[in-house]
Amino acid sequence: MDYEIFDLGDVALQSGGTLPGAFLAYKTYGKLNEKKDNVIVYPTAFGDQHTQNEWLIGEGMALDPAKYFIIVPNLLGNGLSSSPSNTPPPFDRAHFPQITIYDNVRFQHRLVTEKFGIHQLALVVGWSMGGIQAFQWGASYPDMVERIAPFAGVAKTWPHTHVVLDGMRAALMASVHFDSSRLDQLTSADMRAVGRVYAGWGVSQAFYREEVYRELGIDSLADFIENVWEDSFMQMDPHNVLAMLWTGQNADISANPAYNGDFDKALSSIQALACIMPGSTDLFCTAEDNEYEAKLMPHAVLHPIPSNWGHFAGRGINGADNKFIDDNLKQLLAMTPAKA
Repeated sequence: MDYEIFDLGDVALQSGGTLPGAFLAYKTYGKLNEKKDNVIVYPTAFGDQHTQNEWLIGEGMALDPAKYFIIVPNLLGNGLSSSPSNTPPPFDRAHFPQITIYDNVRFQHRLVTEKFGIHQLALVVGWSMGGIQAFQWGASYPDMVERIAPFAGVAKTWPHTHVVLDGMRAALMASVHFDSSRLDQLTSADMRAVGRVYAGWGVSQAFYREEVYRELGIDSLADFIENVWEDSFMQMDPHNVLAMLWTGQNADISANPAYNGDFDKALSSIQALACIMPGSTDLFCTAEDNEYEAKLMPHAVLHPIPSNWGHFAGRGINGADNKFIDDNLKQLLAMTPAKA
């Protein structure tokens, strides 16, 4: 096991229920300095685990373990932190409670403060649903977070994004004929259709038109759909996926007692320096959505990733996109925080 476990105990959830024996899986990179001010939190995205974040961590990079103490907490529902697949009855599989982004960040805050005694974060960074968590950190703990850098992530699930995620959920529900009483019958084989649905959203029209998949050594569109999208989704537990889809569909940094649904107020309350990097051709976490958000944040810049990789411009696959993100993170980390 290349990660650690932080026991949360019995936790009260925003949805009103309680998850007994909850835990957060996490991995750290680098060393915490004496002042405890070299900390970066880098949450995982939908379907990802900490290893999928490691492409952005390394010597000479912005997230350099020789300089920073980097904490990668795993999203609840991803199979490592508390999830439908690893929680004992009666909260296993389809009976796992609803977990919000707000819940995830509250639990991460406990990890950071209780386990490590950290009270200042140099940066919170993340891709996709990791980006939403970065926004949530900035809104929930404005005095603690010096910088945020969401890439290909939005501060709430806008209506179109909700519809895209609902299409993925519907593909899975169709396997049990939309009968919620049969959800425990779902298997990973039922994820095949979900992968095909997401194939139309993960990358852009230009990606397919220009056959960019050939750069990955894949010779045909059919092979790309089957060997990348289908295979990657069929490795996921369907109940974990349903849990994470609910988390994603209901994400909103203002949906909590601090802001009572006032999205604009939540954005304007973020005091962190922010570098927001949408994919220029992202089809469901759009640059236009991020533009609205950035305008309401007092210390935000919008730097779209010029790429035909769509949402996956932030996935760590394409070298030019990776360099763009890393270069912007270096610039952000070199800036003095607004409240310093």
